[in-house]
Amino acid sequence: MECRYGDDVFVGSSILNLYAKCGKIDEAVSVFERMSKRDVVSWSTMITGFVKSGRVREAVDMYRRMQKEGLEGDGVVMLALIQACASIEVTRMGYSLHGYMIRRGFPMGVMVQTSLIDMYAKNGKLDIASRLFRTMSYRNVVSWSTLISGYAQNGYAGNALELLVEMQSCGFEPDLVSVVGALLACSQIGYPILGREIHGYIVRRLDVNQVLGTALIDMYAKCGLLSHARVLYDRMSSGDVILWNTIIASYGIHGQGEEALSIFHRMIEAQTKPDHVTFASLLSALSHCGLVAEGRHWFEVMVREYKIQPMEKHYVSLIDLLARAGKVEEAQSLIESMESEPGIAVWVALLSGCLNHKKFLIGELAAKKVLELKSDTPGVYALVSNFFAAARKWDEVAMVRKVMKTAEMKKDPGYSAVEVNGKLHAFVVEDKGHPQYQQILGILEELEHEMRAMGYTPKTEFVLHNVEEEVKVRMLWNHSERLAIAFGILNTGPGTRLLITKNLRVCGDCHEAIKFISVIVKREIIVRDMKRFHHFNNGSCSCGDYW
Repeated sequence: MECRYGDDVFVGSSILNLYAKCGKIDEAVSVFERMSKRDVVSWSTMITGFVKSGRVREAVDMYRRMQKEGLEGDGVVMLALIQACASIEVTRMGYSLHGYMIRRGFPMGVMVQTSLIDMYAKNGKLDIASRLFRTMSYRNVVSWSTLISGYAQNGYAGNALELLVEMQSCGFEPDLVSVVGALLACSQIGYPILGREIHGYIVRRLDVNQVLGTALIDMYAKCGLLSHARVLYDRMSSGDVILWNTIIASYGIHGQGEEALSIFHRMIEAQTKPDHVTFASLLSALSHCGLVAEGRHWFEVMVREYKIQPMEKHYVSLIDLLARAGKVEEAQSLIESMESEPGIAVWVALLSGCLNHKKFLIGELAAKKVLELKSDTPGVYALVSNFFAAARKWDEVAMVRKVMKTAEMKKDPGYSAVEVNGKLHAFVVEDKGHPQYQQILGILEELEHEMRAMGYTPKTEFVLHNVEEEVKVRMLWNHSERLAIAFGILNTGPGTRLLITKNLRVCGDCHEAIKFISVIVKREIIVRDMKRFHHFNNGSCSCGDYW
């Protein structure tokens, strides 16, 4: 048959299909390349086979070859290519395929439409994904789950949770994908009550398998309930590398680097081979508690013993560890030793350390490198601006703001959220529009009076504006986390624990102030900022002022 199938398209395509369905994609390639005649079915079999085998870039390359030979894809090819574009995040090609299907009048069934939603969501085009979803005449559970997951993966936690409620009101029961997306959304905004409700749903309707167990551990840890996460972890009889990575990262964000290291040792003893994510999580955990020697050691072990080539994220974690510890010169030397060109995240890690330790000489070099790389993230420019403000270089501050204005960038507004009576309440700086703003100010004034009597002095150097000292003090007291804490005190009973979720890094003065507040109100106050958790209790913080 090998001598004859090359000229017989039907036979050749049948053999291709057999190999592809059996996962023998390399054998299918060999057959395909020896075929002297190929039709659309031959090409579509190969493209679909590549996608199903996870070799999506080869699927895209195969389609481009197909076009060069003057052939256009059918519905099967289009569906496979849309799935490929979702996997490798190729927005332009995805647009092109969608437009081609509309022009050629391809049937837009639920599977094709759902795949398009997935493709747009994975490319960050949630507005298009949402519009497509709303125009669907028929939706199945996969359609709902795809958009919920897309919202959550892109950080639109509120949209994800609203869609979950709408999904249930339309008579659809959440499946594994939608539940994992909802748990991710809860973890992003710090919503443990809803997270617990979803946990209950999982127990009643689904099995707590490896995927759901890992998602629950991540949710509880990021909602400040590390003990709950640990109980779940201990109950799971065995775990893959993703589970180990999740629990290591969980202890890391709570500043418990030694426990993260202990779990890493248990992982090795369990003969689970660590991957690049494991070491990134471990190095980050060590960074949060200043275990510099351990960080250096495990970075070397990763390269020497596990033969894992350091990626940028590993360098970022180690540079962050060194710079956070004030070893900015060593961090700079590490950057200079990198074989590849350092990316913006590397310089941001160095710049953050320089800002914290007032290392203005090296910091200025890092700031200039960050500006040269032209980030499209407003927060990066805000960091550079804050650095120059701390160095009292107001001309440079003005220059950075001009760059942001020219690029039509706006600094991400800081906000803090607190859960009270099962509902999330969000605050921005000087949130005068809140109905309880005057009462909140009253609570803060009482706290300030007691704090000053205890020895608190505002650290106005954390106000990076060239204004009068008195104005700086008032600005500090209107920071969003203080408003959220005061609201929580006002609306909950004595002794109630408060969980505050902040989208930016908590400032040094707020960190000091919350220690005083925890003594006065006799409460545990947990603050999760963009970097880590801070557990304030009886005048001290779990970070040991190392953050």
